[in-house]
Amino acid sequence: MADSSHCFYCREDLGGKRFVRGEGRPVCVRCHTKFCANSCAECHRPISVETKELSHKGRYWHEECFRCAKCYKPLAKEPFSTKDDRILCGKCCSREDAPRCHGCYKPILAGTESVEYKGNSWHDECFICYNCKRPVGSQSFISKGSDIYCSPCYDKKFAKLCVSCKKPITSGGVNYQDQPWHSHCFVCSSCLKPLAGTSFTNHQDQVFCVECYKSSVAKKCSGCQKPITGFGKGVNVVNYEGSSWHEYCFNCKRCSLSLSDKPFVAKGSDILCSNCGNK
Repeated sequence: MADSSHCFYCREDLGGKRFVRGEGRPVCVRCHTKFCANSCAECHRPISVETKELSHKGRYWHEECFRCAKCYKPLAKEPFSTKDDRILCGKCCSREDAPRCHGCYKPILAGTESVEYKGNSWHDECFICYNCKRPVGSQSFISKGSDIYCSPCYDKKFAKLCVSCKKPITSGGVNYQDQPWHSHCFVCSSCLKPLAGTSFTNHQDQVFCVECYKSSVAKKCSGCQKPITGFGKGVNVVNYEGSSWHEYCFNCKRCSLSLSDKPFVAKGSDILCSNCGNK
């Protein structure tokens, strides 16, 4: 019974003094701190019974040592999380788990406006045009290599310019004689009808639809008096002394023999085969 009033370790008389029972044995506060107390996971000093102790998953802390490993905010009365054996406040934990912005490399916190493209993420304000540096926002954009361009900047920098209006060709278009045109700019020089996807012909660096070429530009056949267009059946033409004929109209005036590949005789305005010319 005498031993119950003495410290188990130092044998100090505990009469009237504060002590702790460890495994049923009386221990003075000083010896308890030295031999029995848990060590703080943060400062590694013993946690005395005279201070408040906090524990989590087999580890122990002084109350003042239980704080966020990143921002050092006290967490004794705050919600917290653990990550890689570190204690983190809710805000820092969100930052740790959040994806990193591909522009500023800072975390994109939950609830923040962001953009995802080709496996990367950006803050909304960091997703900017490589050329004008303005946020792309909800407008359309085009990527070239690793760079992002808003549509107006991409058109100015990379799009071909229409030969006619000198404005960028953003989609479709027509290529004629190695020169680009908007479909709506590539028109007949006479009636202004769009020529994309239709038959047309060039005359003195101007393009014409078939109808306007026939009526306004094409020579008239001296045989049938119809326009020589160079299209379809009238592809081959015979020219003689300033006059022109469809190949199939270049015939002897008397016997109608085709003369396109035969010798002929001209008498006045008539074309005759050799036989008829000698009669």
